[in-house]
Amino acid sequence: MPLLDSRTWQPQSLTGPGYTVTEPATGQALGSLALAGPKDVEAAAERAAAAQREWARAPHFARAAVLRRAGDLFTAHAAELREWLVRESGSVPGKADFELHVAAQECYEAAALASRPAGQVLPSEAPRLSYTRRVPAGVVGVISPFNAPLILSIRSVAPALALGNAVVLKPDPRTAVCGGLSLAAVFAAAGLPQDLLHVLPGGPDAGQALVADPRVPVISFTGSTPAGRAVGEAAGRHLKRAHLELGGNSAMIVLADADLDAVISTAAWGSFFHQGQICMTTGRHLVHASLYDEYVERLAAKADSLAVGDPFREQVHLGPIIDSGQLAKISGLVESSKASGAKLAAGGTHDRLFYRPTVLAHVGDHTPAYTEEVFGPVAPVRSFTTPDEAAALAAQSSYGLSLGIVTRDTARGLDLAERIPTGIVHINDQTVNDEAVAPFGGVAASGTGARFGGEANLEAFTELRWTTVRGDVAPYPF
Repeated sequence: MPLLDSRTWQPQSLTGPGYTVTEPATGQALGSLALAGPKDVEAAAERAAAAQREWARAPHFARAAVLRRAGDLFTAHAAELREWLVRESGSVPGKADFELHVAAQECYEAAALASRPAGQVLPSEAPRLSYTRRVPAGVVGVISPFNAPLILSIRSVAPALALGNAVVLKPDPRTAVCGGLSLAAVFAAAGLPQDLLHVLPGGPDAGQALVADPRVPVISFTGSTPAGRAVGEAAGRHLKRAHLELGGNSAMIVLADADLDAVISTAAWGSFFHQGQICMTTGRHLVHASLYDEYVERLAAKADSLAVGDPFREQVHLGPIIDSGQLAKISGLVESSKASGAKLAAGGTHDRLFYRPTVLAHVGDHTPAYTEEVFGPVAPVRSFTTPDEAAALAAQSSYGLSLGIVTRDTARGLDLAERIPTGIVHINDQTVNDEAVAPFGGVAASGTGARFGGEANLEAFTELRWTTVRGDVAPYPF
């Protein structure tokens, strides 16, 4: 039996406008739904807060069992959910399978969180038991984007639920099914009690209402840096925590001793995976001058060899850009980069929403596609002559999410990484990596640090409470 109705979804009586779920590769309507408005957020937060109190008192093994079943369901219904990821988000099947694998692993890792030691016994100057304990935050608001919709929703939803919270999830309307309603269906089938997970696809007004609602003390936001700044500012006004995972313009440094036979495939993956619509995408290729010309030539040849098309009906390497607005941004940055002196070595063209993987050479400090986050399949390549120059160029960005360094001398690579502000480093790999067990997050304009994975989830979705216990009432001098 399928988890999702393939035509119409109306999980709640939402008050927002109707919305057509669209396949970007064809423009075909896949179904319809209603969007959420601010009143829907208010009602969901109220019901979630009421339900959360009982869930927080549930034994840890009961919460863990729900999360384990959810992980199993992502695997059992992989074929159905894969189709939604491919058709609704424009993912190639391999990328969809990766999302499903990570979703299952996030649930299993979250299940283990439920039984983690909850605190510490502290020494005390008084004759009493003194200890700390992690307690659920309450209702967690999750705002997730379109690019890796399942992963970027489940990585907050699963640990928040496992730790005794309720969740209100607002997925991007463009991926409302694979990034939102699919989670609701999975957790309902897994036995999650009613009202602990509310999925409200909606626009900015719904997001603003979620951040402002007094019953939602924690916001987990993944999206663009400008939107994240607005979320962080609003959360600060309301004295609530906001965990922000934002944009990036990540560099991959290719040192002089790198093996180009091995590195070109890695470099192409870093820039062209999921059409470059990944926050960790390799947005800047910094290549030693001795390798530069050959690197550009070989990366351009690789780009030209990649197939672009409908990932549901064809075997392709790249699918469509999510919509015409994003396509216009990508195309505009490439055209303005050419006008500023960059050389187009490959790509730079599109057919409908299918943008060819693009390589730009001779980029510099004022090349738009080099200095800005493109969020498309564009690989700007720049040369350097010394490791000091490479470190300076890599650090010359307002972002600090991920970094790749390619070298035969791994100790040298680690030493270089120490000089570059970033939340994630990969030696002899490109910048796009994710695992459920690893912390994830960036610095500077890329966000507020590691807020996902392992111990980071405990800090993100609980409050630390101090408790003392005395055998007799404490005496005082007045």
